[in-house]
Amino acid sequence: MTTATPTTQIELSQGTIAVRDTGSGEPIVFVHGLLVDGSLWRKVTPPLEGEFRCVAPDWPLGSHRTPMVAGADLSPRGVANLIADALEAMGLDDVTLVGNDTGGAICQLVATERPERIGRLVLTNCDAFENFLPPMFRLLQWLGRVPPLLTAALQPLRLSTLHRLPIAFGMLTERPLPRDVTERWVRPFLSQRGVRRDTAKLLRGIDKRDTLAAAAKLASFDRPALIAWAPDNAFPVDHGRRLATILPQGRFVEVPDSRTFVSEDQPERLAELIAEFMHATPITDGAASIS
Repeated sequence: MTTATPTTQIELSQGTIAVRDTGSGEPIVFVHGLLVDGSLWRKVTPPLEGEFRCVAPDWPLGSHRTPMVAGADLSPRGVANLIADALEAMGLDDVTLVGNDTGGAICQLVATERPERIGRLVLTNCDAFENFLPPMFRLLQWLGRVPPLLTAALQPLRLSTLHRLPIAFGMLTERPLPRDVTERWVRPFLSQRGVRRDTAKLLRGIDKRDTLAAAAKLASFDRPALIAWAPDNAFPVDHGRRLATILPQGRFVEVPDSRTFVSEDQPERLAELIAEFMHATPITDGAASIS
């Protein structure tokens, strides 16, 4: 069973965000992807909490439990602004921003458009360059333009036995995900009209022009960056290496025996890499030091 972590809430103009906030020290803020929530990081944060403050919100990407306000911009750029607004609302500075999957693409937008509160960037397997969404999930992007079809397409996920299908979570991990975790992730979309509306907004807004534009600007993000990438069909290793090359202070580490959800397959290794990275790149006087 999933260990429950107490959550708090922050109120933004876009709506209410549930936040898991544990530990103390330098802040690490985690950004999950489409149709999962902050529990994606539940195995990564415990090894870090003794030294760092771990903030793992449920971003409005399809598994959030409270729908956003009707007029909220939930395109990837809109969610990037929401994340930056959340950092401001929580009073967080010199944040180590950690992204995965769709959330990694959004982190690239935060780092290139609103980097003021970002001290370091960590990207695990995620959308980048022209790969937004990956081909195997691109049907969802098109279904988002016709919300009833999107809802119909995801109805089979009411059966947890189907969660291992390639169109669901089956291609994202080396080992099967716990049933209670995947049920938690799909339930908000299946049960709440407002969450379905929010998810369709996100999918309609996905455009590879955003990730290509972010990639063109990453050379100006002169702060420490770690690319921790697993061998993966959805997100090619070459993309991780390219990101590390573009980033002026980028470093690349391959994480074997894992797929997209490195936090599920190799949580201890990912936590170790994040801690080592932060120790090696101290932030002083409100700015990331140049190593």
